Amino acid sequence: MANRIIIFDTSVFIDHLRTNKFKNRFLSIQGLIRNSSVVLSELLRGATKKEEKDFVEILIRNYPILTPTEKNWIESGEILWEINKDKGLSPEKLRDMQFDVLIAATARNYGATVITSNKSDFELIKGYKDFNLEIW
Repeated sequence: MANRIIIFDTSVFIDHLRTNKFKNRFLSIQGLIRNSSVVLSELLRGATKKEEKDFVEILIRNYPILTPTEKNWIESGEILWEINKDKGLSPEKLRDMQFDVLIAATARNYGATVITSNKSDFELIKGYKDFNLEIW
C-alpha cells in the first residue's frame, strides 16, 4: 500500500494538533500524501495559534495540493440534495458537509483514500457516492 494516495481530512489534523492522538499512526503511514485545498482552507480558517498556521504552511510547502474541479462542485450540490431529501438535515449541517463532500469527490478523482476521524459524515457521504475511506 506504499503507492496509495492519501488525503487527510481536517478532523484528523485537528485531533492530532490538539491531542497528538495520531502520532504513531502518522509515523507508520504508508502512501503518497496529498493535501486537499479544502482541508488547507479549513485549517487556516480555524487556526488560532501561530503554531497551527505554521503547521499548515509546512503542509503547503511539502505536499502536492489537489483541488476540487467544477464538476466536483456541481456534484457536491447534487449529493447534498439527495442526502437532504432522504435525511432532512438543517441548512447549517448541509453547509458544513459541503466541504466533506468536496474532499471525498477530489479523492475519488485521483483514486485516493480519505483518512478521517469524522466517521458519521464521511460514511453518510460514501452511501451516496463511493470513494476510498479509512476511519481513524
